[in-house]
Amino acid sequence: MTTTQSIDRLVRRMLELHPRKETRTVDDTLLVDCIEACLECTEVCTACADISLAEPMVTELVTSIRRCLDCSAVCRVTSEILTRQTDTALEVWQAQVKDCIAVCDACATECEKHAAHHEHHRICAETCRRCEDACKRLAQAL
Repeated sequence: MTTTQSIDRLVRRMLELHPRKETRTVDDTLLVDCIEACLECTEVCTACADISLAEPMVTELVTSIRRCLDCSAVCRVTSEILTRQTDTALEVWQAQVKDCIAVCDACATECEKHAAHHEHHRICAETCRRCEDACKRLAQAL
């Protein structure tokens, strides 16, 4: 079992255990996919920023580092907000997911500029695009 599968099972199980799960109006699969994508993006963006800081041409990567750190922070908060199920404010979810989509797009766009020269930027851009897609699917369901 991969770590992603393990996280998927744990997130899904925690949502199943919530006493108010019957009042949830969004499909659990979309919700779990988005939470997982945000968690993955948080870690990958943090790693990409850190690797960029160690690159010899770090000054050329300042914008990328900033986008990665911003994306990591927004994805972390998004996963936390979506995980909290008690007295959910749908308008807060909608706003947060919309912001996450925008930040993931900005980070992916910047990392794609460096992807041909740095593998970590390619991985980060792909991860951001997956998170953006998961957030878009959830946003449509909200």
